[in-house]
Amino acid sequence: MAAVEGIGPRAREWAHGLRGAYPDADPDGLARLATRRFVRLAGVGGAAAAGAGVFAPVAELAVVLWTQSALVLHLAAAYGRDPAHPDRAVEVLVLTQVHPDADSARAALDAARAADGPGEGPWPRAVEAAWRLAAPLAAQAGGWAALRLVARVLPGAAVLAAAAGDAAATERLAARTVTSYRPVRTGG
Repeated sequence: MAAVEGIGPRAREWAHGLRGAYPDADPDGLARLATRRFVRLAGVGGAAAAGAGVFAPVAELAVVLWTQSALVLHLAAAYGRDPAHPDRAVEVLVLTQVHPDADSARAALDAARAADGPGEGPWPRAVEAAWRLAAPLAAQAGGWAALRLVARVLPGAAVLAAAAGDAAATERLAARTVTSYRPVRTGG
């Protein structure tokens, strides 16, 4: 929700500005520009986060998820969807594979919204919302533990692995997102 509210309007301005400067640019061209930009940012961000020591997994997760959210929203804008529309939050969660489907993502977002609303107390709902949003990401912790062991033998391995892994993951996300947003072309 925060990404849609914070990045969505900027993504809309980005697409509008490029369409104004390059009126013949097609959505696929804008998508390629956004993909290159955010793949590069994910790699750099992942490498920088890898230097955060014991906090590296948390730092990397924050940097990469924010970058990947920005990519999805810019691709939405490239393909003519409103990147600031609340539906994009569900799409971000599904496309980034934080949640397996729209129903699960919607339930997590509803729990997060309920945590902000009135009720019997915010803590139980806030814990539920955090759990629904973060539980699918817990599996990545094992990968970081293995990487830290390798980095003890090969200094700098964590930085290179994080940069390459995050860039590749963002490239795969771009492909999924373009497939999702690109209009189906009909023959004839």
